[in-house]
Amino acid sequence: ASTFLSQKPKSELVRTSLRLLTSSAYRLQSECKKTLPVETCPTTDIQLVTQQVIQCAYDIAKAAKQLVTITTKENNN
Repeated sequence: ASTFLSQKPKSELVRTSLRLLTSSAYRLQSECKKTLPVETCPTTDIQLVTQQVIQCAYDIAKAAKQLVTITTKENNN
Protein backbone atom coordinates (compact mmCIF):
# COMPACT_ATOMS: atom_id res chain seq x y z
CA ALA A 1 0.00 0.00 0.00
CA SER A 2 2.81 2.44 0.79
CA THR A 3 4.26 1.91 -2.69
CA PHE A 4 0.90 2.77 -4.22
CA LEU A 5 0.59 5.96 -2.18
CA SER A 6 4.18 7.03 -2.84
CA GLN A 7 3.66 6.98 -6.61
CA LYS A 8 1.87 9.89 -8.24
CA PRO A 9 -1.59 8.57 -9.11
CA LYS A 10 -2.40 8.83 -12.81
CA SER A 11 -6.15 8.91 -12.44
CA GLU A 12 -7.96 12.07 -11.34
CA LEU A 13 -10.49 9.78 -9.61
CA VAL A 14 -7.68 8.26 -7.56
CA ARG A 15 -6.33 11.70 -6.64
CA THR A 16 -9.82 12.85 -5.62
CA SER A 17 -10.36 9.75 -3.49
CA LEU A 18 -6.96 10.15 -1.84
CA ARG A 19 -7.70 13.81 -1.07
CA LEU A 20 -11.04 12.85 0.50
CA LEU A 21 -9.38 10.07 2.48
CA THR A 22 -6.62 12.34 3.77
CA SER A 23 -8.83 15.30 4.64
CA SER A 24 -11.39 13.05 6.33
CA ALA A 25 -8.68 11.36 8.39
CA TYR A 26 -7.38 14.74 9.60
CA ARG A 27 -10.95 15.86 10.40
CA LEU A 28 -11.61 12.61 12.27
CA GLN A 29 -8.47 13.08 14.35
CA SER A 30 -9.45 16.67 15.14
CA GLU A 31 -13.02 15.75 16.12
CA CYS A 32 -11.86 12.84 18.29
CA LYS A 33 -9.43 15.12 20.15
CA LYS A 34 -12.41 17.26 21.19
CA THR A 35 -13.69 14.33 23.27
CA LEU A 36 -10.50 13.99 25.30
CA PRO A 37 -10.72 15.33 28.88
CA VAL A 38 -7.83 17.78 28.29
CA GLU A 39 -9.47 19.24 25.16
CA THR A 40 -13.09 19.18 26.37
CA CYS A 41 -14.50 22.45 27.61
CA PRO A 42 -17.96 22.99 29.15
CA THR A 43 -19.33 24.31 25.83
CA THR A 44 -18.30 21.20 23.85
CA ASP A 45 -21.42 19.70 22.28
CA ILE A 46 -20.63 15.98 22.46
CA GLN A 47 -23.65 15.08 20.35
CA LEU A 48 -22.45 17.39 17.56
CA VAL A 49 -18.89 16.04 17.85
CA THR A 50 -20.28 12.49 17.66
CA GLN A 51 -22.17 13.36 14.47
CA GLN A 52 -19.00 14.86 13.00
CA VAL A 53 -17.01 11.72 13.89
CA ILE A 54 -19.65 9.54 12.22
CA GLN A 55 -19.57 11.74 9.08
CA CYS A 56 -15.76 11.61 8.94
CA ALA A 57 -15.79 7.82 9.33
CA TYR A 58 -18.38 7.59 6.54
CA ASP A 59 -16.24 9.79 4.26
CA ILE A 60 -13.18 7.62 4.97
CA ALA A 61 -15.13 4.46 4.14
CA LYS A 62 -16.50 6.08 0.96
CA ALA A 63 -13.03 7.13 -0.20
CA ALA A 64 -11.59 3.70 0.58
CA LYS A 65 -14.39 2.02 -1.39
CA GLN A 66 -13.73 4.35 -4.34
CA LEU A 67 -10.03 3.46 -4.28
CA VAL A 68 -10.77 -0.26 -4.16
CA THR A 69 -13.22 0.05 -7.05
CA ILE A 70 -10.83 2.13 -9.16
CA THR A 71 -7.75 -0.01 -8.53
CA THR A 72 -9.71 -3.22 -9.13
CA LYS A 73 -10.90 -1.90 -12.51
CA GLU A 74 -7.38 -0.73 -13.43
CA ASN A 75 -5.84 -4.08 -12.45
CA ASN A 76 -8.41 -5.98 -14.51
CA ASN A 77 -7.66 -3.99 -17.69
